[in-house]
Amino acid sequence: MEAIVENIPLLLRGIGYTVALTLLGYVLALIVGTALAVCRVSPIPPLRWAATVYIEIFRNIPLLSLLILIAFGLPDVGLRLPYFWCGVLGLTLSSAAFVCENVRSGINTVPVGHAEAARSIGLGFFGTLRFVVLPQAFRSMIQPLVNVFIGTVIGSALCSAIAVSEITWVTQTLNIQYAQAVLMFLVAGAVYLGMSLGGAALGGALERAVSPDGHAGGGRDRKTLDVAAGAQA
Repeated sequence: MEAIVENIPLLLRGIGYTVALTLLGYVLALIVGTALAVCRVSPIPPLRWAATVYIEIFRNIPLLSLLILIAFGLPDVGLRLPYFWCGVLGLTLSSAAFVCENVRSGINTVPVGHAEAARSIGLGFFGTLRFVVLPQAFRSMIQPLVNVFIGTVIGSALCSAIAVSEITWVTQTLNIQYAQAVLMFLVAGAVYLGMSLGGAALGGALERAVSPDGHAGGGRDRKTLDVAAGAQA
């Protein structure tokens, strides 16, 4: 345990980098992925084709390969980014493809009649998405998006391959120094496990909050509500 006690500041810095990589990559992926999903369902064919090409490319490139291409390929075309931001960019590009498909699947769960009703009252394409389709689709997208978050957490470990000093890179460095592989990687594993479980718990709480049964008046059993509704009918 001396290896851990003596290097607490270094470990905390690695955890901070891991959290920053994950949050920045995931939030940017939500923005990019949602925009791509809008393109996928838009009535403009070039937008649909461009979004489809993006998804097919970045969903099928291993994240490690993508990170290396970004970190060591961009300087060849005159664009130099710090390795940290190369990691954020790689996580964003990869996760956005999965966010897009999850958002598109959620949009497809909304009955077509709702969109047609929105258009009948004068809402355009973007107005229909914003006020009618996306609010209804959000509930079914929560758990798939939580899975994308967990994938982003785990994928952040690959940023150690491009010398980003996140928790995996730190534990690798300390293992070389102290030859305590099991202990060091147990620490790294605990960090990823804690972040993943925290994200899953937050997603579950959010899902309950938007569920009809999760409101303050939802303490009654669902079966009781159904029976009461049937009796009123």
